[in-house]
Amino acid sequence: MSDKINKVVLAYSGGLDTSIILKWLQVTYDCEVVTFTADLGQGEELEPARRKAEMLGIKEIFIEDVREEFVSEYVFPMFRANTVYEGLYLLGTSIARPLIAKRQIEIAKETGADAVCHGATGKGNDQVRFELGYYALNPDIKVIAPWREWDLHSRTDLIEFAEKHQIPVPKDKRGEAPFSVDANLLHTSSEGKALEDPWVSAEEYVYSRTDNPVTAPDAPEYIEVEFEKGDAVAINGVSMTPATLLTKLNELGKKHGIGRLDLLENRFVGMKSRGIYETPGGTILLQAHRGIEQITLDRGAMHLKDEIMPKYAELIYNGFWFAPEREMMQALIDKSQEYVAGTVRLMLFKGGVHVVGRKSPYSLYSMEHVTFEEDSVYDQRDAQGFIKLNALRLQLLSRRNSRSGK
Repeated sequence: MSDKINKVVLAYSGGLDTSIILKWLQVTYDCEVVTFTADLGQGEELEPARRKAEMLGIKEIFIEDVREEFVSEYVFPMFRANTVYEGLYLLGTSIARPLIAKRQIEIAKETGADAVCHGATGKGNDQVRFELGYYALNPDIKVIAPWREWDLHSRTDLIEFAEKHQIPVPKDKRGEAPFSVDANLLHTSSEGKALEDPWVSAEEYVYSRTDNPVTAPDAPEYIEVEFEKGDAVAINGVSMTPATLLTKLNELGKKHGIGRLDLLENRFVGMKSRGIYETPGGTILLQAHRGIEQITLDRGAMHLKDEIMPKYAELIYNGFWFAPEREMMQALIDKSQEYVAGTVRLMLFKGGVHVVGRKSPYSLYSMEHVTFEEDSVYDQRDAQGFIKLNALRLQLLSRRNSRSGK
């Protein structure tokens, strides 16, 4: 290779693909490999990744539980903005990539590595997200993207490479998987293969995080979520850490079939793709957060947040978490959350989550002003002048148009 690589930090799941990448790095670059495996709440046992890395001769192995950091420093800031991409997607995959990239760069510094590597393909968004994160945090880092470099173009090629280099291939990994899955504490994403035709409904076996809404309990369940400064801090009066709280919401959402999404989205790289997403706890959290904002946020602040949210969502989706414009928008969003505190009551029922009550010590809701009964705080005659002033420009426009005959 033209640029000598001495040591590389690989984002390593322990699965077949990243194990092949690990060996390919050793063979192709003749370099040391450091593995980093993040516990993001994907629900898999991670110790096998350590054993497999050791079997492949790796000496520096990092396996870290980053669930609390993931939720408190990435998921919660995103939810303060009520973030959805293209009106529907809660960005479960997108929001995990900056944390992985950050830790890879930190580990590279700790271990003296001069390169980092990811297993994202050359067709998807993740390659962009990882690499924008790498370069934002270390502009001089070398990046290796095997799927853009190697000549392994099929499952057969991968299996042959694995067998040649004595990488164990489980029987269930020898055939083509019906679809690919990415999971973390916020969501599960399924796409590709059997899911590529947007007209064909996803089979029930695709869903792993949510029970079927049709067979969910026939009685609704009511819960209360408490907020402080825009972040959820308790469920039904029980205080919880961010990751524990999201885990609990996931359990509730799964039971009631909440959070399924079949989305045809626009990738940053230009093509459209179809994804089946499950975000049970996040779907509940979004509705709860909007519920507490309804009673605590000023109209101007709320509407401004709603105006900038699509841009904020696009920045996260496209991989610009560490960009200055995202950080500037975050500062604005966080400022709006100073008084977003209180309790929201929700009804969970057969795939739906509904706000049915909200209260706050910082409420802007005034029963005195909105009552249909007699009050002493609002003079309805004031509305006449308000309406006339707002109508003035419309009247002037109408008179001009009448004069011009249009």
